[in-house]
Amino acid sequence: MSDLHKEVSELERKSATAARLFDIRRIIGGLFVVYGVIVTIAGISPSDADLKKAEGVHINLWTGLAMLALGLFFLVWMKLRPAEAPAAPEPEPEPGAAAGPKADAG
Repeated sequence: MSDLHKEVSELERKSATAARLFDIRRIIGGLFVVYGVIVTIAGISPSDADLKKAEGVHINLWTGLAMLALGLFFLVWMKLRPAEAPAAPEPEPEPGAAAGPKADAG
């Protein structure tokens, strides 16, 4: 293998890793899970004033659980359908290499 081919292979591998690392689903899912945990914990034991303000509904608990579910959905989706790196362009043939039959223009 030539050094150029090895370098291209290494860059393709790094590009695929970067595409998976910076997948927007990971960021959105992670934030929703973190905030969902915080809001769920706040909603487990609400004060009487909070319950009265929300007309008896445990709004923080339900919102936190919904945020957790949405965050987990994004993370599972990312795991089941990982991001693929963009396809690399076709390598150009080296000058002087046999390139098959050429079509006549005339």
